[in-house]
This record gives sequence, structure tokens and C-alpha cells, in this order.
Amino acid sequence: MNERNDHFPQLIETDALIIGAGPVGLFQVFELGLMEIHAHVVDSLPVVGGQCAELYPDKPIYDIPAVLMCTGQQLVDALMKQIEPFGATFHLGQEVQIVEPRADGRFFVQTSKGTQFLAKTVFIAAGVGSFQPRTLKLSGIERYRDTQLFYRVRDLERFRDKDIVVCGGGDSALDWALQLVDVAQSVILLHRREGYRAAPATVAKMHALCEEWRMQSIVGQLTGFDEEGGKLTRIKVTGGDGVTRSLDLDYLLVFYGLSPQLGPIAQWGLEIERKQLPVDTARFETSVPGIFAVGDINTYPGKKKLILSGFHEAALAAFGAAHHVFPEKKIHLQYTTTSTRLHKVLGVESPVFD
Repeated sequence: MNERNDHFPQLIETDALIIGAGPVGLFQVFELGLMEIHAHVVDSLPVVGGQCAELYPDKPIYDIPAVLMCTGQQLVDALMKQIEPFGATFHLGQEVQIVEPRADGRFFVQTSKGTQFLAKTVFIAAGVGSFQPRTLKLSGIERYRDTQLFYRVRDLERFRDKDIVVCGGGDSALDWALQLVDVAQSVILLHRREGYRAAPATVAKMHALCEEWRMQSIVGQLTGFDEEGGKLTRIKVTGGDGVTRSLDLDYLLVFYGLSPQLGPIAQWGLEIERKQLPVDTARFETSVPGIFAVGDINTYPGKKKLILSGFHEAALAAFGAAHHVFPEKKIHLQYTTTSTRLHKVLGVESPVFD
């Protein structure tokens, strides 16, 4: 095995590296923090929150214990607040590509941006893999990606006073179309059918804006495009009547959803079962000692893909990891209610009981 250079100037040494910043990955930070294990977190998305932030930030969640209802984004915000005492370091917008075991028991990890780690333990909390946007299947149009064709919006000002076509029928498509109404010169929402998969209130607001002539909604399939002088100038849309019409535009925004891909995980030497990682249910350790898998990425008898289940897995995985990080230390179960050590770690005052 070729050992990497430990003295590489960008090499980050850490007790734990968490791959995935969704709710389970964030709670893993908390459970490790209670063990006084500091973590670095890597996620391929540009923001924390995983599916909750990217796919359904405004949709209600009803099965978080003691929380009657919260949105996906509210859950993420609460988890970020909860892990503040532990000072986790986040590396967003980069995908973990290499995970290699070393002779000293640690793991060499490298991301798509060249960030390198030496980690005593690795936690894969990658949901169902890394999320990649579902792209247009239209020959030649990808050359305009990130100039006139976008699958994510990072700067609304880019679209100010421009003619925009938004493709899709889910929450992301409608939410961005509604936001762009007050920014762009014109907004057309293009969907392949009449029905929408977005929240009813959002759909109602979209219809109201169309009635006010502040935006348009069109049903049809994107079947072609025109270009002039190296620029995308219009798209061709074929309706249910078989007639193809042209729409002039400056920018094309496509929100067809995200496709989960196992990606580089398949190359890390882990046992894989139907694109999932088998784990034991005592430590949620994978087939490679020191690498744990929590949340939707793992599988075991009776597995249920619930956020609640992922939280339970994160707690037991933290205990499993503590034996790798502190091999000489006996690990005792302590309660946040009564443990003065945990109160100190959390930065709270210990209560006085009569």
C-alpha cells in the first residue's frame, strides 16, 4: 500500500470524519461531541441539511420526538444550533473521492477539491449517496451549463431583468419561479403535464400570479433549442397538441430533481448490498473496522429509513468509535441530565437537585 505524505501542508488530522451533512450526519456531530470527539464534516452539496434542505425545506415533518411539527429547514437549523458547542468544521461543495486505510489504523481521505484528511474514524452518513441534478437529455445543450443553463441557483441577481424559463413541476421549480417573478423581466414555468408535485399553497400562488399576468405556465416537452453567436437564444417546446412553439430566453433553469448516486463509495473496499452498506447493530460499523455507516446508506435486518432511526444509529456508532479514538479508555454511559462532565462539554450549568 502506498502511504500518503503525512507532512503535506493541507493534510488535516482529525478523530472523526463525517461524510454527509444531512440531519443524521449533523446529529452524529452531537453524539461524537458528547464523547469529546471533534469532527470534520464533508458534503457534496453547497449547504448543510442534505435532502431536508435540498428537496423539501418547507415540507412538514411530524415524526421527530417531542416536536409536533417542523419543516425540513427548521429541523436542520435546530440541529445546527444543537451542535454549536462542539465546533465541527464543515467542508461543503466537495465530494469525498478517496478513502484508504493506512497501516497505522487511520484513514487517508481526499475530496474532489483536493482537501486531505487523516482520520481515526470515518462515518458515512450520505443518505442514499451523493445527490446529482437530473439533467436535460437534449443533445448539445450541456455546453451552456453554468453560463445560461443552470440546475441550481446561487445568485438571484444574475437573472435580474432577464427572460427566464424554469423547467419542472416540483417544489424547487415552483419556489424559484415565484422568487424570480420580482427579479426577472419575465418568467415562464414549463412542465410536462398539468399537475404539479409542489405544496398546494405554492401551486395556488403560482396560478394566482399567472392570472395577474406576472408570469406564465406552459405545459409541454422541451424538444429543441436555437443558438446564435455561441449563445442560447430560444428553446422549442412541443405541446400535447403536437405543435412545437419557440420561447425566447436569456437563461434556462432546470429543476427535475436530484438523482442519488452511490458514486465513489463503491470504490472504498466496503461490502455493498443493493447499493447499501451492511452494518452490525451494536456499533453500526461496516465491513471495514473504523468506518461506520448511519442513516439511509446502511442496511441491516429490520432497517427502517426514518430520521428517528438514523439518530439512534448515530448514538451507538459514537460509542463504537470511542473505542477506536480512545483505545485505552473505558467508555461509560453518562446522561446529559446528571453528568457534570457532559454539562461542561455542552457549556451549560449543572442543575442543583434538592
